[in-house]
Amino acid sequence: MPTVTISPRGEERIRRGHPWIYRADVGRVDADGGDVVSVIGPRGRRLGDALYSNRSQIALRMLTRGEAVADESLWRHRLEAAVAFRAQLAPDATAYRLVHAEADLLPSLIVDRYGDWLVIQTLSQGMDRRIDDIVRLLVEILHPAGVLARNDPRVRALEGLEQSVRVVYGEVPPAIEIDELGIRYHVDPWKGQKTGLFLDQRENRTAAARYARGRVLDAFSYNGGFGLRLAAHASEVCAIDISEDAVTRITANAAANGIANLSARAANVFDELRHFERTGERFDTIVLDPPAFAKNKASVEKAIAGYKDINMRALRILSPGGTLVTCSCSYNVDEALFLDIVHEAALDAHASVTLVEKRMQGRDHPVLVGVPETYYLKCLVLRRME
Repeated sequence: MPTVTISPRGEERIRRGHPWIYRADVGRVDADGGDVVSVIGPRGRRLGDALYSNRSQIALRMLTRGEAVADESLWRHRLEAAVAFRAQLAPDATAYRLVHAEADLLPSLIVDRYGDWLVIQTLSQGMDRRIDDIVRLLVEILHPAGVLARNDPRVRALEGLEQSVRVVYGEVPPAIEIDELGIRYHVDPWKGQKTGLFLDQRENRTAAARYARGRVLDAFSYNGGFGLRLAAHASEVCAIDISEDAVTRITANAAANGIANLSARAANVFDELRHFERTGERFDTIVLDPPAFAKNKASVEKAIAGYKDINMRALRILSPGGTLVTCSCSYNVDEALFLDIVHEAALDAHASVTLVEKRMQGRDHPVLVGVPETYYLKCLVLRRME
C-alpha cells in the first residue's frame, strides 16, 4: 500500500482528532496524488489511512485511525450512516444535505438531495478518483433518478482538478421543484449557487419565522428563501438582491406559492440600506444573509468593515422592538468576532439590542467537534429594544 510519513506535529494533530495534515508536516512520500495511503508516524507506527494530495496544502485527509482500513465496507457504512441520520432530521423535507464531508468522516465529499435527484461534489484528488465507486454505492442505497457531479467550485483548482458539471448517473433536469415545509422552490442544480440552493439555512428560515412581523426586509435574498418563509407572518416583504436573475426567481417562487405580499427588486444592498436610512424608512423585521465577505484570511479586515456597515444601517432602520436576523457564512470570521462586529455596529447605530438566539448551519450540515473549519455559518437573532 502507498505510504506517507509525517512529522511529530502531524501525529499530534491526528491524536487531537483533526483530519487534516498539511504539506509542511509531510516527510517521505511513496504515493501518487489521489492514492489512499497508509500514514506512518515519525517512529514508524501506523496511524491510519488517508486521502493523499500532491497539489493541495492539505496533503492528507484522514479516513481511519490506527489499524482500521479504508476498504469498500467502510465507504458503504459511512454513506449509509449519513443517509440514516438525515432521514430522522428531515422526514418532511425534499431537499437537504446527505453527506457533509469531514463531519460525516467522508472528507471532501458533498452530497445534496433534491427530490429524486442527487448532486455530488468531490473536492480533493482522492475523492475525485473514487467518484464512480461513490456514485455506485449511492445508487444502490438511494435509487435516485439521476446524479449530477457539480464539480465547478474553485477549490478544486487547488487540487489540480478541472472544473466541470456532468451527469454521472441517469438523467438530471434543468429545474427541480422541491418542498421546504410547504414552500415550493424551483432549483437549478446545474447553475444555481452551491449545488442549487442554500440548504444550510433551511432550519434558520423556519426559526426566523417565529419572530417575523410587520414590514420585512429580506436583504441578499438570492431566491427569496427567508422572504418566502416569513411572508405568512408579515404585512409586506421587500426582497433585495443584486442579481436580476435572482429577482426573477424570487418573483416566480412567490407566484408559485400564491404569495402576494412579497415584492422583489435588483439593487445593491449597501446602497439600498443607505437610501432607506436617508428617507426614514422603517422595517419591523430585517434579514441580512450576505455571501461570504471573507473567503480567506487576507480579506478579513475588509469583511469586518462590510459586516459592520450593513448591520449598523439595518439597526438604524429597524423599528424599536423589531427583530434583526443577521448571518455570516465566512469561516474566517468566527462567532466571537462576528458578535464583536455586531456590538460595534449597535454602538454606532445608537441602538440597544439583545441577543435572542445564536444559531448556526442546519443540523444536516453538522460540525465535527475539534475541527473549527466545519463551523462556518453564524446566525444571530437580535431584538432592538424599545
